[in-house]
Amino acid sequence: MLIGEVAQRSGVSARMLRHYEKLGLVRPSGRTGSGYREYSGEDVRRIFHIESLRSLGLSLREIGLALDDPGFTPSALVADLIRQTRERIAAETELLTRLSRIDAAEPTDWTDVLKVVELLHALASPNADTRQRAALNSATPAAPADETPVPVEALVDAVLGEPDPNVAGALRWALARSGDDSAPGLLAQGLGSPDAGVRKRAVQTLAELPGERAGRQLRDALGHTDGVVRRYAALALGARGVADAIPTLVDVIVEGSTDTDAADALSTLASDPASDTPAADPIADRIAAGLVDRLARPGTTAAARGRLTQALAGIPGPTASRALAELSRDEDRAVALTATYLLHLHERDGR
Repeated sequence: MLIGEVAQRSGVSARMLRHYEKLGLVRPSGRTGSGYREYSGEDVRRIFHIESLRSLGLSLREIGLALDDPGFTPSALVADLIRQTRERIAAETELLTRLSRIDAAEPTDWTDVLKVVELLHALASPNADTRQRAALNSATPAAPADETPVPVEALVDAVLGEPDPNVAGALRWALARSGDDSAPGLLAQGLGSPDAGVRKRAVQTLAELPGERAGRQLRDALGHTDGVVRRYAALALGARGVADAIPTLVDVIVEGSTDTDAADALSTLASDPASDTPAADPIADRIAAGLVDRLARPGTTAAARGRLTQALAGIPGPTASRALAELSRDEDRAVALTATYLLHLHERDGR
């Protein structure tokens, strides 16, 4: 076949075929009587091999080695191509994210674009003080009119990846002040991260966001597989008067992780007249019943029973008082003594 026919059948231009010949990648096996290049079937197959390897990202030099060196092994080269491709994808993804953040800020001119780029760079700075200043100076309802707002997506990305607690606190404050309704949904995506640190930062930030949207995400988080996520969600919901948090707060007391905070949340919830529980089902009685039920379960350790008994101290109402009276006769002397003392406090304070 002549070069024009090969070019037509292979999709490789005649100019590229001549370039391959110059590099020694493929040489026509023969010449016509007139001196034109003539390609054999084997030559054409080699051209298709070259194009296949090019499609994998190999350079022409690497293709020459792969085709002509009998001792060439592809494993190392393929592994290197995988690494290079991943790095390229990561770089392109980062660029796409940056462009999306700029677009979300709705810049009106290139000055606005440059301001957003500067803010994004500051949020990604290796210096914690720089990141904190960027968070504190980010857009809030009270920001000066000439300030370029930081896209909420950028703040969410920053807080989910922020290892410094002070910077993370500033970012949570900025998100809470932003008033952006999309923030809870964006943070909820972080709850699905395989990284436990990201999940923790997501729920911590949700806990500080006002509004029903954040509340709905926190309610959903009560069923999360991560105990840390459930704990932070329950503590936040308890402070908001959400009765759905009661079982998880009792679990936290049993586990002994931040049990004092959980007991305080239950106490606050029990005393909150605005809690979301029906009037026919006083929340204090619900909480006391939940604590008593866990106390009676087989397998509840002595330490956990002690913590549950102590938690009854902050729960007003007759159900808690009756539970303490019964526990004052408990077989576990430590539980009985604690209950006796707490019952005295209940009676003294008229609970």
